[in-house]
Amino acid sequence: MGDLITTDTERPEQPFVERVDRRPIPKWPFVLAGFLIAIGIAIAIAWPIKVPYYTLSPGPLYDTSDFVHVSGATDTADGEMFFLTVSLREANAFEYIAAKFNPKVDVAPKQNIRPTGVSPEDLRRENLARMEQSKTDAKFVALTKLGYEPTYIGTGALVIDTVPDSAADGVLFADDVIIGMDGKDVAFRSDVIDDLADKEIGDPVAVTVERPADDAEGPEVVEVTLILGPHVDDPSKPMMGVLLDNNEPIIEFPIDVEIDSQNIGGPSAGMMFALEIMNQMTEQDLTDGQRIAGTGTIALDGTVGAIGGVTQKVHAAIDAGAAVVFVPANNYDDAVAAAGDKITVVRVETIDDPLDYLGYVPPDDAG
Repeated sequence: MGDLITTDTERPEQPFVERVDRRPIPKWPFVLAGFLIAIGIAIAIAWPIKVPYYTLSPGPLYDTSDFVHVSGATDTADGEMFFLTVSLREANAFEYIAAKFNPKVDVAPKQNIRPTGVSPEDLRRENLARMEQSKTDAKFVALTKLGYEPTYIGTGALVIDTVPDSAADGVLFADDVIIGMDGKDVAFRSDVIDDLADKEIGDPVAVTVERPADDAEGPEVVEVTLILGPHVDDPSKPMMGVLLDNNEPIIEFPIDVEIDSQNIGGPSAGMMFALEIMNQMTEQDLTDGQRIAGTGTIALDGTVGAIGGVTQKVHAAIDAGAAVVFVPANNYDDAVAAAGDKITVVRVETIDDPLDYLGYVPPDDAG
């Protein structure tokens, strides 16, 4: 018997498979992405929603010589004069919060900038009207200071619009011209403001207006009595309830002076316009080679009045490298606080103060 021999049958070789340790995918990146997307959507939805505040930030400053043109004058100044502006913006919640952390930006309640019942277009129109008035007043002050005798006759206060539910609502109308109050003539819108200064809520005010008529005989003269109500922004003060402009005055200037305000509104460039006119009309260079900035309203008697946004304007002057900034007396303390030691702040009550600082020599005194 032969030996029993057994043979192992070869098995096919199995492929090698590396074992992968499958761990769960973390969820936090998806949660974070979803959170950020939700925030982005919330911001996009909330961004157009305004809060009842305006932000005031430094606006552009403008070289006055680009705006003022005196017939026959040659600008030979080595330095520059600038007037300052503020950028106003109705704020949303994010802009409001950001402004609170920015020392160059202030916030103001909406009613302080645009009273209840006043549309943005009304506000724009009133600011443009105030600019027009400031230009005329600047010409008058500058030419008078230089020894000329311009003629300037006010013809009343023009009603632009009335505030709803006020004493004037339904009694006075757009294009009425107030020519008298309480027996006194009204030549300018400031006369109306002056007359109301000593009034109380509930006081009657006798108002004389010229109202446009359809016929060719001229305007109709109307007498009305208004009982002053509480002001929409400060109920402790009285309000007649009118938005006013100066009716077109009768003006005759002996020198042709043009001021192109380029759609900029507000009265706060008046003082700097007056200084620029004088600088162009005198041989003396008032700038003395410096960059000089300033802000302030100007009245016909040369008084320089307070302005808004002085903090922002001082910062704008600093950023522009101005050496000096002129500010009204009533804004001086705030201006000094904003300026620190970065710019010289000059307190101004009348047009004589900046002229004295600049070393202005009247023509009769020049040697």
